[in-house]
Order: sequence, then structure tokens, then C-alpha cells
Amino acid sequence: MPPEVRVIGIEGMPEFNDGEDLAGPMINAAQAQGTPIEAGDILVVTQKIISKVEGKVVKISDVEASPLAITITEGHRRDPRHTEWVLRESKRIVRMDRGVIISETKHGFYCANAGIDASNIPGNDTLALLPDDSDASARGIRQAVKDRLGIVVAVIVSDTFGRPWRNAATDVAIGVAGIDPIRSYVGQMDSHGHEMFTTEIAVGDELAAAGELVSGKVDGVPVSIIRGYQYAVDEDASIQRILRGSEKDLFK
Repeated sequence: MPPEVRVIGIEGMPEFNDGEDLAGPMINAAQAQGTPIEAGDILVVTQKIISKVEGKVVKISDVEASPLAITITEGHRRDPRHTEWVLRESKRIVRMDRGVIISETKHGFYCANAGIDASNIPGNDTLALLPDDSDASARGIRQAVKDRLGIVVAVIVSDTFGRPWRNAATDVAIGVAGIDPIRSYVGQMDSHGHEMFTTEIAVGDELAAAGELVSGKVDGVPVSIIRGYQYAVDEDASIQRILRGSEKDLFK
């Protein structure tokens, strides 16, 4: 059989709140729709539901906008208190222009507004922050599936990021468990006998983007199953492996 990968969205999951169980409803919903989670599957879980169950949803009104936040937001539709949250969640502001903030988060991610947004969150006064440790979140889900079903899967936590020099956004991995997020071809020969010295593929990001194809942003499908992809199991997996260090940053 030729290589084949299947991507399945898990429908019928409820709205989640702080402290609620995520794995149980996910397992039950997959079973109910006739696509139960199987050994070797990759579960792509969107950041937003993890932020909800981990208590990373805040109110804009919980902070007072600083003079800097007010100045940055002037002329922009964003509430200055939203900007204040962005500043508080940023390790470093990389660039600001016309209301757009590109920041480095405490996790080492480079993204717009420190990864904070208000979409898919109930209420008009709420924001979702990034999880404190998305690798730990992924490990928790992986262990819960193992405990309840007796099978081993991989888990990717995904979020939507923009890309430098390219329009629009794509989902990327911000946390992993049980899967090496990079496939390296270094030292291998291509079909013409040329050795590859630098080629590494960000499969964690590719799989996160594939999951978005069935989850969407307005479809209420927060988890997808990727089945059939032959990945390298890594019990010590970390998203830090996919983040480029500052010593290799030519634009910093």
C-alpha cells in the first residue's frame, strides 16, 4: 500500500471550564462518532481548550492599562487593557508598529500579541493566555489516554501563528509529548547520491497544520486525530527542540 495519512476531527465535545477533565470527553466523543482513539494515533489538541481547563482565561478588566499600553494602543481598535495583558505576558517586545505587537514569550515563542486572543472564548471581557508549559499539558493528556484506554499515543498542542514574510497564518506545535517534533535527514543520501548536511523537517508543525484542516477556527472541533503517520517516538520530547536559539538568529 502507498503511504497514507488520515486526519479525523473529533466533534461533539463540550465547552470547557477551569479544572474540568479534558481527556474523558475527548475519548468519549471520538468513540461516539465511530472513530475511537487507537494506539499510535497522534492527537492534535488546540491551545484554547487547554488554556480553558488550566485556568489561563482572564478578564480584560482584571488589569489597569499602563501609560505604555495606552500609548501603544492609540488609534487601534484593541482595548488598552488587552495590550497591558500582552505586555505582561511578553518576555521581550520584538517589534511594534501600527498597533501590531510581535513579542517573545516566556516559552521562547515569537508571535503576535504574546499568543493572547479573544476568539472562541465566552464573554466579551475575556482573553486566553498561552498555557504555562504546553509540553506538560501534552504529557498529561498522553498519560490520561494511556491510563483510560491502555494505549500509547502522541500528543501535539497547536496554536495559530503568523509567519515572517508570508501572508495569513498556520497552526504550529507549541507543545509535544511522545513524538520527536523534528525529522532529521542529516547524514542520509538523497536519490542522486548527495549527502544531506542540514535538512531537518519540522514535522510537529506540519502535523499541527494538518490538524487545523479539520478543526478550523469556527467549527467547534478542538481536537483532531492523525492516523497512519509513522513518527519517531520520543519519551523525552520537548517543543524546545524546534525553537531556534538566539545564536542562530540572523535578524535579532
